[in-house]
Amino acid sequence: MTRPYREVPFRDELLADGTVRRAYADGRQEWRRRGAGGVVTWRDNRGRTGVDELLGGRVVKRRIGETAVLYGRDVGYGRTTWSDGVLTVNQTSAGGRAGLIIAGIGAAGLLPALVDPPFAMTPEEEEALRQQQAQQASSGSGGSGDSGGDTTVAADSDWSSSDDGTGDDFG
Repeated sequence: MTRPYREVPFRDELLADGTVRRAYADGRQEWRRRGAGGVVTWRDNRGRTGVDELLGGRVVKRRIGETAVLYGRDVGYGRTTWSDGVLTVNQTSAGGRAGLIIAGIGAAGLLPALVDPPFAMTPEEEEALRQQQAQQASSGSGGSGDSGGDTTVAADSDWSSSDDGTGDDFG
């Protein structure tokens, strides 16, 4: 059974230096930069830093500082569920805007169901998902988006959105 989520919309803005400023509706802001291996490093307006990594199977690992970890699951249409009970919704991507329109006209039942992310994972489980992700990327079967949450990261697309209903930068 899926638990209730607190919805937090966000918008991304590409900055001149190649970073992205992510502004959440709850007042948080993050400055994000794509790193080697498809990870995204970030810092926020609360003094925290971290790394988001797409593990595979639409699961995202968010490391906060040196010790804290959250897991997210891309559920499509710019939506990512997080293990702390938050549902982030990308209002920047075409998929996220489509999801908002679908929900806004009262047809939320047409959106893919929310799927809980893992609450915790062992290093072995994480590595199995990384291997799955690497295999999908090498076979070319992944999408072209990034998010909190979301699909295979294409090597040549830094901060571009995809139109396949997925998010664009790990949740």
